[in-house]
Amino acid sequence: MSKNSPKEGSMDFEARVTLIQYLVLAVFLMLGIRFYFLQVARHEEYKIRAENNRIRDIPLIAPRGAILDRNGKVLVDNTPAFNIVIYPEDMPPNKEETIAVLVNALGVEREEAEREINNPLRSKSDPILVKQKATDADLAWIAAHQEEHPEIAFETQPQRVYLYGKIACHVLGYIGQISPKQLENPKYEEMGYKTGDIIGQGGLEAYYDKLLRGVNGKRQVVVDSHGRLIRELKRIEPIKGQDLVTTLDIDIQKVAEEQFESKGDTGAAIALDPRNGEILAMASYPNFDPNVFARNVISSENRKEITAILLDPKHPLNNKAIQGFYPAGSTWKIMMSTAAIEAGITPLNNSRLVCGGGLQVGGRFIHCMGNHGAPDVHTALVRSCDGYYYRLGVKMGLDVMKEWLSKFGMGQKTGIDLPHESMGSVPSATWKARVNPSSPEWTDFDSALSGVGQGAVAIPPIQLIRAESGIMMGGMIHTPHFLKEAKATELATVINYEDKSTDLHLSPDTAAAIRYAAWGVVNEGGTGGGIGFPKELNVGGKTGTAQVISKDKAVGKKLQDHSWFISFAPLGKEVTPEIAVVAITENGGFGAKASGPKVKMIHLAYFSKKFGRALAPEFQALVDPNAAAQGATPTSQNGATGGATNSRKPALPKTTAGIGAAQPAAKPLLSAGATTQATHLPVLDNRRRNP
Repeated sequence: MSKNSPKEGSMDFEARVTLIQYLVLAVFLMLGIRFYFLQVARHEEYKIRAENNRIRDIPLIAPRGAILDRNGKVLVDNTPAFNIVIYPEDMPPNKEETIAVLVNALGVEREEAEREINNPLRSKSDPILVKQKATDADLAWIAAHQEEHPEIAFETQPQRVYLYGKIACHVLGYIGQISPKQLENPKYEEMGYKTGDIIGQGGLEAYYDKLLRGVNGKRQVVVDSHGRLIRELKRIEPIKGQDLVTTLDIDIQKVAEEQFESKGDTGAAIALDPRNGEILAMASYPNFDPNVFARNVISSENRKEITAILLDPKHPLNNKAIQGFYPAGSTWKIMMSTAAIEAGITPLNNSRLVCGGGLQVGGRFIHCMGNHGAPDVHTALVRSCDGYYYRLGVKMGLDVMKEWLSKFGMGQKTGIDLPHESMGSVPSATWKARVNPSSPEWTDFDSALSGVGQGAVAIPPIQLIRAESGIMMGGMIHTPHFLKEAKATELATVINYEDKSTDLHLSPDTAAAIRYAAWGVVNEGGTGGGIGFPKELNVGGKTGTAQVISKDKAVGKKLQDHSWFISFAPLGKEVTPEIAVVAITENGGFGAKASGPKVKMIHLAYFSKKFGRALAPEFQALVDPNAAAQGATPTSQNGATGGATNSRKPALPKTTAGIGAAQPAAKPLLSAGATTQATHLPVLDNRRRNP
């Protein structure tokens, strides 16, 4: 029996009641604080979250603008493809479950799936692309397992297609996902790029990415708590990017690339219009297929095709026309002659210098290929007299040489509308100190070598053709470019390329003399005389043989001289050209032997298309071997073509036989709509001028 009094029992009961009351009060106080936190303090946040659980925005990827050649032929376009995506909001807490399904059921590589899904920089609401070009089996599996895996879906998205495969790959470029390093660049942040965006990564695709990429649309849909689609509320269609019309002529481009591929040579070639800087063709070999990057856009590290391109020791991604730099060899002499005449060092009425079979300078004797007596500038260019230009380099000296090379744009970017252009190197005291710190002073020996495009000279082909085309045009140097027009869209107005030019104000007499000498290289028994250009074209130019290493050490093809040829047509004292072509064949030897024939075929492609007839049997054989024996227009040794007097012109080829890399194969190499009314080219006065 309890010893506690009734009073003590009553007090104990009251204490328990009071404790319970406080506990209840504390619970309600905690609930009140929580309700205030949820409904007042963070009301907007949770309202948005709740709304997102009900309404979802699904992006509609805008197709990139097409890229066309100057005649309207589509070079790059888009095709619809089914891609597999993941919705992060519907992912189960255990991501491994989703990853296992992607790997085992849908054929996604595990490393790839983990990288894409676990990327901390990705938006929590945007779908994640995990597989391109899903198969019918993939689509069937996703449809059958929508209840179990609402986070996995397929969407129709544009797939980039390069219709001609490898042709013009360095010009057109390729696409890929934006990299973390690129996202660190403020330029990309300002343009609104984010993780997962597909952008241009090379060529015109990269340079004009802002114009090409368009504006994404979206679908606003209602989904249930499991992420299943209930209905669509709103749809905003994407706006395609601007179509780019380029200056390229795909027919000429095919011929340029075939010249390297068929011979297994490496190097580069450029054809441009010196009147405005429009580039008709730009080839770099070896090349690559940009479709490889387009179909593997989410896995640049793992796909075997991409890895093979990236690790290829021949570096096919490098555009040698703007990124490779080489000793210019004797092609340099056009600039040296122009500068010396304009600077008054070798005026036209007193331009003779001794050849002497070479020059003794700095304790060394550097040889000329012959002994040309005391030639004037015309003969020196035609015969490519090294002895003349050794002495000219010494007479000019470093300061005059630097002044004029700067005017010509040597060692500077040309401003071409492609990324990653190289500047190369030109004669300077800085260069000498860097490459030879034990003897850093500039010497006459350095000037002599620079006079023939060796030593300190290493430039990309684009610089050479820009400058020397300008000389042929009387000093008017245009910026080389590919853009003709960006077509208008709903949000963008049409954009036309605005020509940028520099006028060197060359003396008309100087320009006429240089043009005549370049014409003589081909037509007066000069170093380009054996190439065999049709006489009616009045082609002029300059050969170049650039030494890679001293002759006594040059063992094996990789150490042989580089072969250059630069040319212009038509050309005369008073005739400025409409096309300029340059080619460099790496380790090809003599310029007229390796690069000359390549340049010749590019000229034949241009003028055959212009005149509507094949100008030489070898060109007819290239574009249509079956018709070559029957329809080629013979070119006589003295320059008259059979077509000049015969009213019956051979039909243009119907197939691309002989151009194995060109796609699509059914299209003719030369357009059927090519100009058929041949204009008469100017005939140059063939008489030798007085020195």
